[in-house]
Amino acid sequence: MHHAWRSLRILFLALMLGCLLLLALAQPALASVHTYHEQPGQTTYRSRQSLRDQTDLAWQATVFKRYTSGVFQGTYLRLVGFPGQVATAAEVDLTITTGTTAQWQAPPQLDPQTQALPEGVAQYSLDTLLAGLQGPIPLTLLVPLRGGGRARLVAAPYVVAEWLEIYSMEE
Repeated sequence: MHHAWRSLRILFLALMLGCLLLLALAQPALASVHTYHEQPGQTTYRSRQSLRDQTDLAWQATVFKRYTSGVFQGTYLRLVGFPGQVATAAEVDLTITTGTTAQWQAPPQLDPQTQALPEGVAQYSLDTLLAGLQGPIPLTLLVPLRGGGRARLVAAPYVVAEWLEIYSMEE
């Protein structure tokens, strides 16, 4: 009887250690990259993530790349702030830094299908930034706000990896 309890305890400890090891080695959950055939001849690749700013407000960060009739239209980052709490200065460049010396300016740019964006939304061209990145590293996005100031968002390496995957996709 004593031997059976000892075997059960050893089995239980082994299972617990196995579970702890799995948790310790777990990677962050990756949102999948989605492909949309929005209409005949139009394909869009998209990654959507939620990022928080320095005041803990959630922002939706969507990177998408679109082809229409086989013609590449661009790779864009659309940032959507919390409605009613954020007003972006959508006509001002987005500053992106690596936390070291590298810095880019992403110009505001709407894709051809978008005529206008609401007050808390801004959209930028990401082609120059993504072409210059050597790999998935953390990026700090300084989003210009109406009336001055900037919202500071951090894109983790797994987010940037998705953006690079989108950028590398071809129709």
